[in-house]
Amino acid sequence: MNKHVHSVAAVVIGRNEGERLTRCLTSLRGRADPIIYVDSGSTDGSAENATKLGAKVVMLDTTIPFTAARARNAGLRHLTDSGLDQGLVQFVDGDCEVEPGWIDIARDALASDPQLAIVAGRRRERFPEASVYNRLCDAEWDTPIGPAEAVGGDMMARLDALAAIGGFRDDMIAGEEPEMCLRLARAGWRIARLDAPMTLHDADIHRFGQWWRRARRAGHAFAEGNWLHGSKTEAFWQHEVRRAILWGAVIPLIFLVAAIFQGAWALLILLVYPFQIARLAGRLGWSRSLFLTLAKFPEAQGIIEFYLRQLIGRKRRLIEYK
Repeated sequence: MNKHVHSVAAVVIGRNEGERLTRCLTSLRGRADPIIYVDSGSTDGSAENATKLGAKVVMLDTTIPFTAARARNAGLRHLTDSGLDQGLVQFVDGDCEVEPGWIDIARDALASDPQLAIVAGRRRERFPEASVYNRLCDAEWDTPIGPAEAVGGDMMARLDALAAIGGFRDDMIAGEEPEMCLRLARAGWRIARLDAPMTLHDADIHRFGQWWRRARRAGHAFAEGNWLHGSKTEAFWQHEVRRAILWGAVIPLIFLVAAIFQGAWALLILLVYPFQIARLAGRLGWSRSLFLTLAKFPEAQGIIEFYLRQLIGRKRRLIEYK
């Protein structure tokens, strides 16, 4: 067994997280060392607060577009430059609080299986009752236990495994973790979701516009991931891209064309949406099935934006929802 596997560092990323960041860093004290906080241009005193809480602060260059991937890589580089290139790293988003006991559970799982590169546990919403959007996020985090293709931004990983594949892709504005996990799997590593509480997340989504931007960002991630790896064996995110384009762009376009030539009869085309919602409701419930169907519109927007920007050679900046 690698003696370094017992060493756990932490990389926290954030931007204007306020009290959420305080909870995050406090939950790591005494459980991870060192704790690196990477700040993406906060204006609320986050960096100063992190220093007071004992974290090593890394400030990203504000002249380069921010991404979560770039922030995580900056944290990894700080660990490497400090001489820590073995052992484990717990990644945490600054709006999350690490659950008691998680660090030990994750460390033990990685120590017992040398081919396991990443583990994650259960992420839950702190205030699911605050809005329908928070409840949707809580349901989104409820993914199957066991072998996984991706696990989300909160996770514990082997430093040497990440170094072997070059870490995250700095320029991805979303979806950087599933893309990184895909490269790990290709290199022969495994990823798992453990049946244990890991983090409490504070989505803080209270407006429809926030939810729309988050879904639009997901569409952009689907498109970029598919652009990078869609032609490979895995057909990475191909299904997600096709489904969003069908429901969020193709069907509305068919409706518009039909409305020109068929008038009011074209409205019958739109009945596919309530039928789709009803079909999903038996398994997901009415609220979730409604928003899952509605999400195809902002997802399609994000996908189309990605491809248009590829054509004109422009990179999309970070899409923030809070």
